[in-house]
Parts: sequence; C-alpha cells; structure tokens
Amino acid sequence: MTPELTPDQDNPPPALSAFIVPSYAPTRPNKLLTVLKWAKFIVFTVIAVALVLGLLGHSRWAWDTHRRVQALEATTQPAKARPERYDDAELATLPPVVRRYFSKVLNPNQPIVRRLYLEQTGTFNRSFQSAHWESFTARQRVSTNRPGFVWDASISMSHGITVRVVDAYVAGVGSLQPSMFGLIDLGGNHGTVDIARGELIRFFTEAVWYPTALLPSQGVQWSPVDDHTARATLTDGPLSVALTFTFDADGLVERITSTERSALVDGVMVPMPWEVRPSNYQMHSGMLVPQAAEVTWITATGRVPYWRGKIEKFDYDMPR
Repeated sequence: MTPELTPDQDNPPPALSAFIVPSYAPTRPNKLLTVLKWAKFIVFTVIAVALVLGLLGHSRWAWDTHRRVQALEATTQPAKARPERYDDAELATLPPVVRRYFSKVLNPNQPIVRRLYLEQTGTFNRSFQSAHWESFTARQRVSTNRPGFVWDASISMSHGITVRVVDAYVAGVGSLQPSMFGLIDLGGNHGTVDIARGELIRFFTEAVWYPTALLPSQGVQWSPVDDHTARATLTDGPLSVALTFTFDADGLVERITSTERSALVDGVMVPMPWEVRPSNYQMHSGMLVPQAAEVTWITATGRVPYWRGKIEKFDYDMPR
C-alpha cells in the first residue's frame, strides 16, 4: 500500500510576499536629480518674473503714451480760422519750384489734413562712431493745428533687450524719453528750448507725409533760394524754425536740411547739421507722399545716417 502524503506541519509553504524583491531606497538623495529639480524651479521662476515685469512695463508705457496722446488731442484747435480745403489760388505768390511741388502732390480741392495716424518699420543706428543698426517698429499720432506729434517706438537691441522710446512735441513742449522694457528710464530730455526746437523741426520736416500742412494758409512762409531750392519757416508760439527744401526734376522733395537742430551726444545737446531724404512717393488719400526716408547727422567727418524707415500704414483725418 502506498503511504499517504500529508503536508509537513513543521514546514509550511512560503508566503507570496517572500518572492517580492523590496524596492531600493538610497540612503542619500541623487545629486543630479536635486540639481535638475532646482534648475527647473529657477527657470520657471525667472520666466514668471520676466512675464510679470514685461506686463508691468507694457502697462506703464501704454499709460504714459496714452496720457501724451490725450494731451495732444487737448491741444488740437478748431479749424474754423483756417481753410478746410486746398485752393491753388493761394500758390500765386510762392516760388515757382514750390508751386510746382504743390501742384504735383495735391489734387484740386484737396481736404486739409487735421490729424494723422501712421505705423513705421525700419532700423536705427545708436552710435556716432560706428554702425550699430537695430530694428524698430513705431506708431505715431500727429496733429496739424496746433502742430504736435507723439512717436511711440520699440527698438530691438542685442541680447533680447527691448528699448521703448517716446519722441513728442505737445503744446510747444518737446520730449525724448528712452526706457528699457518700459520700466527703467534711460535718461532722456524734456522741456528745454533745444529739445522743443528739435521736435518742432521734426514735425515740420515730416509734413511731406501730410503736405497740406506746408501750405501758406496753414501758417508756412516760403522764400526762394534758387531754381531747385526754397526756404520754409514755421512758427508755433515763441518758437520759429526754418528748413531748406530741395526739389528733384519731377518737382518732388528729395532733400530737407536744417542747421538749427541739436543731437544728443553723451547726454549733451550739440548743434549739428541735419538732413532728411524722403523717397518712394505713393498716392494716399489724394496726396502724393513718400513711403520711406533716411535721416542723417552731418558731422565734421561726414554723413552719419541714424534712421532708415518706411511707412506701413497711413490713416488720415480730414474733412469729408
């Protein structure tokens, strides 16, 4: 007879848990994982801080620009004292080269520009000694009566730094204010006679974008220089500025010069000859205006271009 097999009461079968390998828990944390964790935390923190500062800078700059534009609007005067449309009869006493210019760029009965909004792109040279061109975008609002403008630009510098610049002439007061990211002001100039004169000269020069502002009925006085050149004078309050306009064979403005403007050199305003060369004339709202321009300082060693831009958008406010 086969003996009956019975479980060994003294040696029970092992439990299932005995076959499970216990997890390994190092007695010291992994240094690489710790470094990676802190690096990730620091990166996220830096990004968050940058976003917050960017939003604060944008908000601060937008509010400051809005305040300037509101001040510009407040100085805009009713046009009742001035004609609302161009009449070529007012050209009768002008130098022939100036008459030819207005006949070329204005249509008969052209409405007078009261305000203008424009957008620009281009490059800006931040150095007198060598070429350091940086790209920029800008928005600008202009009022022709009383003369004034607010230029709000964003310049993309090296190493990802953005410099915001506002250039303005409002109620006879000029200002130039650069700021890093819209938060850290980088000097600037405000309220002096030099800066006011320079900004009024800029308004006057840029009138080739709103040429009805150059008409005698809008306060500009013209005098002849030669067959291709004329001198124009504009007065705003106590300030009076003069520019020399040179016209090409087609009768369009090809060069505008001034000896009255000052450059900001190492924080000091230095009188320096100044030149603007408009180009690429196109028709907008019945007027022939330049789409592009180059602006240059004329130094003792030669020409130093510092602004090259083109107009991406014109939006005119004029009588219907």
